[in-house]
Amino acid sequence: MKQSGTWNKAFGAQKSGIADPAAIYWNYDVEALYQAALARGEGVATDMGALSVTTGQHTGRSATDKYIVCDETTRDAIWWDNNKSMTAGQFDLLYKDFQKQAGDQELYVQDLYGGADPAYRIKVRVFTRFAWHALFIRHLLRRPEVAELADFVPELTIINLPDFKADPARHGTNSQTVIALDFARGIVLIGNTEYAGEIKKSVFSALNYLLPEKGVMPMHCSANAGDESALFFGLSGTGKTTLSSDASRTLVGDDEHGWSDDGIFNFEGGCYAKTIRLSAEAEPEIFAATRMRGVVLENVVLDPDTGKPDFDDASLTENGRVAYPINFIPNASESGMAKSPKNVIMLTADASGVLPPIARLTPAQAMYHFLSGYTAKVAGTEKGVVGTQATFSTCFGAPFMPRHPSVYGNLLRDKIAEHGATCWLVNTGWTGGAYGTGSRMPIRATRALLNAALDGSLNEVEMRTDPNFGFEVPLSVSGVDDSLLDPRETWTDKQAYDREAQSLVSKFIANFEKFEAYVDRTILSAAPQICTAAE
Repeated sequence: MKQSGTWNKAFGAQKSGIADPAAIYWNYDVEALYQAALARGEGVATDMGALSVTTGQHTGRSATDKYIVCDETTRDAIWWDNNKSMTAGQFDLLYKDFQKQAGDQELYVQDLYGGADPAYRIKVRVFTRFAWHALFIRHLLRRPEVAELADFVPELTIINLPDFKADPARHGTNSQTVIALDFARGIVLIGNTEYAGEIKKSVFSALNYLLPEKGVMPMHCSANAGDESALFFGLSGTGKTTLSSDASRTLVGDDEHGWSDDGIFNFEGGCYAKTIRLSAEAEPEIFAATRMRGVVLENVVLDPDTGKPDFDDASLTENGRVAYPINFIPNASESGMAKSPKNVIMLTADASGVLPPIARLTPAQAMYHFLSGYTAKVAGTEKGVVGTQATFSTCFGAPFMPRHPSVYGNLLRDKIAEHGATCWLVNTGWTGGAYGTGSRMPIRATRALLNAALDGSLNEVEMRTDPNFGFEVPLSVSGVDDSLLDPRETWTDKQAYDREAQSLVSKFIANFEKFEAYVDRTILSAAPQICTAAE
């Protein structure tokens, strides 16, 4: 077996279940992986030297093909309503078949950390078939010093074979695609998908399972810091990455964090940003990163003559991405850590035009909205979506939550109480009417309201109580048109607003029924109320 690079000779591939592959390339750096990917024809260089790749049929996560092994450890710990199970026997067969196929291939291996805080990080070993997958995950996770590799022993091993096809009859899978996690043994198997996000999200899922037992709150959120730090929860399209990227504040991370007794920490060492309609004017830092040598552009259309990316072309997917190390953002934190936040922002893109641009939440309301995880999808953002579609993804990241949402909700409630954080609900969606009639919330106004929240001045203004949701809404904020702050007044047809508000409240109430048995009366009392008219 041919091997090259730097690794722990006492804990090689055999210890990770890979018997005798054709060759192993250990812990190659960015330039070596970039050159290998080009030489192997895995991608092409853009006009500015980024690596452009496509992923075939899978341009996003395969949520229906993800499984967790059900055993004595996980049987009572996993939220099985949200996660598919696989028996230990089925996983054993799958693992043996992965090992057999890996033995015929050349593999790239990266030894990395998941988590910036040494007290809570996990050691992750990733075996990949493609050099570009190794490059991707090297950008996304935390990179050990070379000296640390000599005694690196993984706690989580990911084997990613895009050409492996599962056998539903043999392995108990839904299709030939599989993402299988065995938490007891610390093994993840990924097959029949080239979409690199599956690797990153498998690490996130593992940390979401492991950290709550250590009193750490794992979070699908971005974070930044000035005098005080802030968290930005939000589903895709709500502005999580854009709004946390503020030149006047330090970017801690753009997607996944933990909140311990000592503060917050980034799970990652890089960013995985969406590129659809990306521009230098709207998001200059991310746009600049796409022009850096060695970054990975995933499913982005290139001009065939010039090699220049066309970020407005969605013919491959709306989910085009760029993966780059976080230090490509000028104001990014080197440590990936910060003090506990004083502000927690929950972002929603409300296509109904009902929610105000900002509202202050009580701790009970914060837990209610965290468990709800509301936003809306609009036509064109996802295959099959016509018009608008209300979406509730608990904890703002249901697909990555192995444990019951109440576990994460209780952790958030306790952290908020312990550190005295103020919680805000921010609507980056529509105003003056629903989608198709109203207009998108002005980003200038959103930034002004966020700045007022973060500097504390928003706590000093007069507030009104929203009749439908019960949270507090400012009456006037410097630099923001007063009319924006009362969504009902922005609608020409006030009765139409009332009907839309009732409809949204009903959706919240129906969605929350599944959580009622897991929360106390304080949380239940934070639910919105159906009103027949504005009060």
